[in-house]
Amino acid sequence: MKKRILRYFKHIGLTILVLLAIGVVILLKENGAVHYGDNPLMRNLDGEGPYLFYENDTILTVNYIRGNKDDGFYVDQELYPADSSFSLTCPFPLDSSSFDMVINTKHEIPSTTFEDEQPIVAISDIESGYKTFRNFLIHQQVIDADLNWAFGKGHLVLVGDFVDRGYSTTQVLWFIYKLEQEATKYGGKVHYIIGNHELKNIQGKFESASPKYFGVAAILGKQIHHLLDANSFLGRWMASKNTVELINGHLFVHGGLHPDLATTEVSLSEINAINRANYYLPYFPKAEKNAEQLVLSNRTGVCWYRGYFREDLTQEQVDAPLDKFNAKAVVVGHTIQSKVNRSFAGRVIGIDVNHPNDYHQNWPNKQSEGLLIKGGKYYRLLHDGGREEI
Repeated sequence: MKKRILRYFKHIGLTILVLLAIGVVILLKENGAVHYGDNPLMRNLDGEGPYLFYENDTILTVNYIRGNKDDGFYVDQELYPADSSFSLTCPFPLDSSSFDMVINTKHEIPSTTFEDEQPIVAISDIESGYKTFRNFLIHQQVIDADLNWAFGKGHLVLVGDFVDRGYSTTQVLWFIYKLEQEATKYGGKVHYIIGNHELKNIQGKFESASPKYFGVAAILGKQIHHLLDANSFLGRWMASKNTVELINGHLFVHGGLHPDLATTEVSLSEINAINRANYYLPYFPKAEKNAEQLVLSNRTGVCWYRGYFREDLTQEQVDAPLDKFNAKAVVVGHTIQSKVNRSFAGRVIGIDVNHPNDYHQNWPNKQSEGLLIKGGKYYRLLHDGGREEI
């Protein structure tokens, strides 16, 4: 009897081990991770900011949150002329660091096409991970240890989804803004391509936002959709950005290009114009089938399309829209890859990987990756500053 009980528990134990092993294999294959801990500093709101809002055409308010749960919160607010230029500091509580930026209230719509011989570094889907984003750029010498631009006349392309899910959205957006201002001084360029999560935020859909930002909005006396709306400085700045750009013969777009785009008369500039005209309009599919719906759709739109990785596309279907826009290849985020890679005869480059989260502990610990295009060659950029040709 005792031996039978021991054999029974032995079989149960082996079964559990086998199931665990299968689970680990599936987890790794699907690029997943187990979340097992949080840094309590993610709940710290003292010093959170700055949050800038247009009170009217002439007044801009700068807001920082002060205080804590025990003593209560309050808003430290200053007023500035809406057309002025001034410096602000953005703190990062996780490592007690901060960075400064100069505010310029004029937001220019960027060009759609850029052509030069400068190198390109691209990264996507940071999802509010300021520390991850910052450290990757330092290791790849896009910025120096003091967070100053160090990439000369190069292009830094941010291929969407830099917001939501994490606890450092404010820091990430201001950091992009800072680098954008600095790069232009050296002839370089930061290209912030709008992804589907930027679209959601601009349209007031914050279902993927960290709960932290519901609290931030409440302390500021606002609803969460006000944080990036048309009266928000960062909202206006974000709404000036493109959804697709052609840089040195390479298309950068968050989701991808649906094959049907090749049969339309729409240009890259028109794709950007169509999306920009709808940034503040909640999306609902319409009955008519036309180029505008193809561009805007949350299945076929350039910010949403996943066909390169989830549909049985032919090489011809991939080539058609690329040839229409005279592009060598398309660089996309949106759909997670095990590593930065090239597919479809090198004409599709997927750069969305599982980046580390600033405040969460996960197993296995993911490492950031990006893409370098230089001298006609393509390199997978590693989190520690290394690179591998692909």
